[in-house]
Amino acid sequence: MDKKRLRISIFVLLFLGLSFLFSAVQVPPALAQEATPSDDEVNAIARQLYCPVCENTPLDVCPTEACRQWRDLIRQMLAEGRTEDEIKQYFVDNYGARVLAEPPRSGFFWLVYIVPPAAILAAAFFFIRAFRTWKQMAREPAGGSAASDGEASQTRDDYAARLEAELEKRK
Repeated sequence: MDKKRLRISIFVLLFLGLSFLFSAVQVPPALAQEATPSDDEVNAIARQLYCPVCENTPLDVCPTEACRQWRDLIRQMLAEGRTEDEIKQYFVDNYGARVLAEPPRSGFFWLVYIVPPAAILAAAFFFIRAFRTWKQMAREPAGGSAASDGEASQTRDDYAARLEAELEKRK
């Protein structure tokens, strides 16, 4: 009877050991083939890229065969599970930052974000200063001083007197 118990104990231990081993190893579930990304998903990324061949044409509306192939490449990358940033980085690596609809916010491209607002603020500052100067200049003649008016009329009288003297000499 002892041998029988020993065999049963070994069998139970072996069964428990194998059960534990199989339960520890996780087998991923079999997934059905993922659906092909829709045109809207592809165009959402293509809208953020410009055609490397055609100037100033977004990739989502460019009618060329090359752009159709690039949209198919985007569809394939989405099906592979790549993210939007990875796809855009692929195009930047292959065609340069000029393919991005929005320049990256790093390095030299920061000027695109800084210069226009700075120029608008500077222009507003100069227009306000010029307006104040024009306004001040417009007020001065209306309330001008009597001394400056007297000097101006004195200068005109001297000129008129010299002119008349010259005309008399020529007669």
